[in-house]
Amino acid sequence: MKKCGIVAVALSVISLLSATPALAQEGELSAAEVANANNPLASMKAFNVHNYYTPSLSGVDGTANTFWFRYAQPVGRFLVRLSVPLPTVPLGGAAPPTVPADPTSDSVSGVGDLNIFAAYLAVSEPAKTFGFGPLLAAPTATNEALGSEKWQGGVAAVFFKATPVVQYGGLLTWQASFAGEEERDDTNVVVAQPFAMFQIGGGTYLRTAPLWVFNIEQDTYHIPFGFGIGQVLKQGNTVFNIFIEPQFTILHKGVGQPRFQLFMGMNTQFGG
Repeated sequence: MKKCGIVAVALSVISLLSATPALAQEGELSAAEVANANNPLASMKAFNVHNYYTPSLSGVDGTANTFWFRYAQPVGRFLVRLSVPLPTVPLGGAAPPTVPADPTSDSVSGVGDLNIFAAYLAVSEPAKTFGFGPLLAAPTATNEALGSEKWQGGVAAVFFKATPVVQYGGLLTWQASFAGEEERDDTNVVVAQPFAMFQIGGGTYLRTAPLWVFNIEQDTYHIPFGFGIGQVLKQGNTVFNIFIEPQFTILHKGVGQPRFQLFMGMNTQFGG
């Protein structure tokens, strides 16, 4: 994705953040709704659109970008979440080398490997939530540069704690390959996402939610720190959570690791 397009998206998010306090007045937000807007285990239907723009990669020329579409659905005591990525990666960082559909392009775009996990809600209280369960990743990538070409299985665990002012917790996943293209490297990846939100008032909050990725098979890692702002608003029975968060890498090892990322998106929760 071109830089001008990303700048336009970022400016749109910023303009929405500045405009949403007026919109928020159209629907009364309770303290529970504000807290739940950032709860990855909230027991309700949700559709989230996230985007990571990476203008600089270690040891690789070019930029990267990944859209994530996520849908969550409660099923009894379980919360099932499906995630589908749409990545764009520079060919200089593709391994193994690949040829894009457009031979004049220096990057390749398409669908990546989807993943799904089912978290059993062992604790589901208004102020505290804990869930864990199995994870499955499928080799659905439309180009070998965009996925592992491996079936992967693992586990996911999520913790969320809320007070009227602060919400915090973390997501921890582990996945490893068990089948797939034999010529491709096996996978063994741990991802930790600590997060914290500080409520300013009126649905506006400060946030940090970096992804720490540890590739055990390749002996690489990426540890960023993020600091951003978000706005929660309500229209009818639907709660929207719009945010933007710059993330700066503090530690990394390996080629193709992000030096800086702009994380932005919108979470949508559908009430009854």
